[in-house]
Amino acid sequence: MRRNMNEESKVYIAGHSGMVGSAIKRRLEKEGYKNIIVKASSELNLEDQRVTEEFFREERPEYVFDAAAKSGGIHANNTYRAEFIYKNLQIQNNLIHSAWKFGVKKLLFLASNCIYPRDCSQPIKESYLLSGNLEPTNQPFAIAKIAGVEMCQSYNKQYGTNFISAIAANSYGINDKYDPLNSHLVPSLILKFHKAKISDKEEVVIWGTGSPRREALYVEDLAEACIFLMKNYNSPEIINIGTGVDRTIREIAEIIRNSIGFKGGIEFDTTKPDGMSRKLLDVSKIHSLGWKAGTDLEEGIKRTYEWFENQEVQKPRGENEKKAA
Repeated sequence: MRRNMNEESKVYIAGHSGMVGSAIKRRLEKEGYKNIIVKASSELNLEDQRVTEEFFREERPEYVFDAAAKSGGIHANNTYRAEFIYKNLQIQNNLIHSAWKFGVKKLLFLASNCIYPRDCSQPIKESYLLSGNLEPTNQPFAIAKIAGVEMCQSYNKQYGTNFISAIAANSYGINDKYDPLNSHLVPSLILKFHKAKISDKEEVVIWGTGSPRREALYVEDLAEACIFLMKNYNSPEIINIGTGVDRTIREIAEIIRNSIGFKGGIEFDTTKPDGMSRKLLDVSKIHSLGWKAGTDLEEGIKRTYEWFENQEVQKPRGENEKKAA
């Protein structure tokens, strides 16, 4: 019988400084975990196989959360295609192989909903993976993540490891990347509306038609789900993590505008790509295990913007003025 992760377990969080990894770390600390291992990228280059294996040899983590990845929105995925496939393959190959080589009891590999086919039926069931063509704008990232899922399943089958793969909806929250071009939808919109508000602009321009629908998952809920799965899920089959609810990009933009207090208009640039028309995950599988997301979009945006505003206030005056320009 496998022993479940508990407060005394030695747990390594790969990608702890990112949005998802930092949320997992906060959640574990809140639950009383005492042996959490983290390493900054300056201390541990996960793209280097020798360095990664040496780390696992020395630290011997029992449980691993793989939240380390190079990710971004449509522009970043489409512009930095080589970096997105190369870096993600390198990182996950080294982590998964080292986890097997040095006897990790359980690993959770985190992937994105973009691994599913562009035009598959909605909501997206786990069984739809590899059933059709991918969205071209993020295909390199998606292929890398699909390889990670297959790698976990292959190591389980050949070596008897307990490596699980979770597919997350688009997430947002504390420690997200706030960049108008290279971020995911919610943080890029928060930044755009914030800058428009402090600059007294009349409107905010958003890529696409505003009609595609998106599911947005608050990162604290995602972290809770990851820990839940680490304790309660032992199947090699992938499992979705999401809210089960989606909204149009127009609706999401309006919620963010209202939360921020921007009084201007919204203009959609229809010359820019929409991406996939819909990406709603079927979350019946994780619901059947006993987990559901607890934060609705309005509340999640409110909490996220409060954190974002606090970060902006703490920045040097010159940096804020530059961002507002």
